[in-house]
Amino acid sequence: QVQLVESGGGLVQAGGSLRLSCAASGRTLSGYRVAWFRQAPGKERVIVAAISWSGDTTYYAETVKGRFTISRDNPKNTVYLQMNSLKPEDTAVYYCAADSRVGVGKSLSYDYWGQGTQVTVSS
Repeated sequence: QVQLVESGGGLVQAGGSLRLSCAASGRTLSGYRVAWFRQAPGKERVIVAAISWSGDTTYYAETVKGRFTISRDNPKNTVYLQMNSLKPEDTAVYYCAADSRVGVGKSLSYDYWGQGTQVTVSS
């Protein structure tokens, strides 16, 4: 069983930056692929970025490509989402998710989920 806890959310002005962290407990994250999803009010939860267990393969949604960077520090059991040039449309609750499958996953079919962290971008 893997427990995931997100942190780093908050209120930021448009154009600003935030770094989200997804910390794991219970088991090491080193054998798990991880993704970040987000859900805005009244909208579906959607993929933002994903990273393979090794970190060699990443995926970004078109809406964040070039602005967000996903990375992982396996010894620290943590995955990060660096978010730059934030826009009001990035406002959402951000969730990290993990499972032990191969590659990167873009769907919601991850086995483990965190509770989410709110990101609010003001214009």
